[in-house]
Amino acid sequence: MENTLQDIKQTVVIEAPIQKVWEQVSTANGIAAWFMPNDFLAEVGHEFHLQSPFGPSPCKVTEIDPPNRLSFTWDTEGWFVSFILKELGEKTEFTLIHGGWKQRDELMEKANEKASVIHGRMSGRWIGIIENLRRTVES
Repeated sequence: MENTLQDIKQTVVIEAPIQKVWEQVSTANGIAAWFMPNDFLAEVGHEFHLQSPFGPSPCKVTEIDPPNRLSFTWDTEGWFVSFILKELGEKTEFTLIHGGWKQRDELMEKANEKASVIHGRMSGRWIGIIENLRRTVES
């Protein structure tokens, strides 16, 4: 599928130990502080919602490997999101992957725009969201 959009991948190094970052990315209050309000629980199979600008987005936890990895499905478009943490001494490398994208010209119903437009918009937004995480953890 040569027209399928690539995963969005953003990485940042956070000046904090891995456990502190994990607590911020694996709890409902932590996620709300830098991303979106939610009713997340760190349990595989838990169904929750992220309160997106388009309304509640249904999600489901698919993987938990504390303190290194957390993955969940996001919304109804086939998306998945993974948070990958790597210990770097007293720092933590945090990588976000947003995958499951469709073909470039496929219409995404909620936004009523092509997948390529939403992909481009989300690529830029993830940069700011990950920066919010870094600032939240380091403050």
